[in-house]
Amino acid sequence: MDHLPTTQAAVNALCAIAAEYAREIEVSHDIGADQTSRRTAAGIGVTTDPDGSLPHEAYAEFGGLPRVSVRLYPDDDALIEVEGVQCPDIARDDVPAFLRSLFDDLAHVKSRRFPPGYFLIVPLPGDRTHREYLPMLTLTPWLSGRVR
Repeated sequence: MDHLPTTQAAVNALCAIAAEYAREIEVSHDIGADQTSRRTAAGIGVTTDPDGSLPHEAYAEFGGLPRVSVRLYPDDDALIEVEGVQCPDIARDDVPAFLRSLFDDLAHVKSRRFPPGYFLIVPLPGDRTHREYLPMLTLTPWLSGRVR
């Protein structure tokens, strides 16, 4: 697992993954405290953080199935959306491994009988997994095809 120190390094890793899996990718960038979503307290005309740096946020959308989008925040974390299911607070360094698990069909959906529910399980390096609750109404054909 590589360390991705900046948002741009993570975007470069996403572009490499898109090329590796022959998927289209569309990336948009928001640069400056007045543009990023988590800097709503920035004053009018203020573009830098108090330390003088420019925060950089990026949004990437992958083509094909599963439908995947990634929002990279300047705070070293990301929000990954898989088939409409939001997986928040993914460490920036785990984003490439998360995507590889999805694109290599290692991710699966676990069902629970009582109380009824589903969980998206995405394996990560180091015997870790990311587990996200899925309401039953949000199961898309791609998610339904991975139920165990």
